[in-house]
Amino acid sequence: MAGAVDLSALKNRAEARNSAQSSAGTGSSAGDYSPIVEVTESNFQAEVVERSMQVPVVVDLWASWCQPCKQLSPVLEKLAREGGGTWVLAKIDVDANQRIAQLFGAQSIPTVIAIAGGQPVEAFAGAQPEEQIRQWINAILDAQRDQLPGIRAAEEGGGAESPEDPRFTEAEQALERGEYAAAEQAYQRILDAEPDNEQAKAALAQVRFTARAENADPAAISRAEENPDDVDAQLAAADAELAQQRVEEAFNRLIGTVKRTSGDERDRVREELLEMFGLFPDGDKRVADARRALASALF
Repeated sequence: MAGAVDLSALKNRAEARNSAQSSAGTGSSAGDYSPIVEVTESNFQAEVVERSMQVPVVVDLWASWCQPCKQLSPVLEKLAREGGGTWVLAKIDVDANQRIAQLFGAQSIPTVIAIAGGQPVEAFAGAQPEEQIRQWINAILDAQRDQLPGIRAAEEGGGAESPEDPRFTEAEQALERGEYAAAEQAYQRILDAEPDNEQAKAALAQVRFTARAENADPAAISRAEENPDDVDAQLAAADAELAQQRVEEAFNRLIGTVKRTSGDERDRVREELLEMFGLFPDGDKRVADARRALASALF
């Protein structure tokens, strides 16, 4: 898909009662694993983002009035059941969850997006023949098998989910309550004990950005243009651009700010840019290009 999608920007905004119901009915531990899940904003983080760290999650954006959706959804459900836990089908009613549809930038429905490692990797729109969809899914599994441990585990009969880590559960529950500071502290404790825990690193970067993106003001971009030497304005504008999927613009803005600053201000901008890089999967060309540009700006 073109552009970046900040999946972590959709966090639980429902009341605590609804959050508890969602967690009870659609948790992602091994005991209640299902290859087909109904997803809303309240369980998006757990059922799409977190699950995609283990197996690909295929998001089906549909609506009750959409005739092609009625042809496509049963095919996806059939293939998900046949998949044996190697991937998960996440069904999202766009009428009831308009922010999710906006997040993905869906221009029409049905739209199907494959998520792996917390990021979109493939997508298609419109109803497709079953065999073509099967080949599409198999290609995703082949590409992600070495990155996502749940694929091989499911193929070998071990199930798609590893035992639930209580440390991550603590962080995820804080996210569901919208308590970003508590979630950040929980992920940081994991990293204090395991500095090389890549899942915790990625989750921490997502939480920190989400906390900022929740309050990202599109007007920050115009303010930054009017005040090029205001570091706070540039950082706020970069957050707003990234939240709008304007990835290269956000990166370039901060690289330009690095060039114009020094000392503590430069370090602050550099660290925030490096944190942004952590929101994207390994090998993302935009990150690689920005890293080279950053190195040039620093040296």
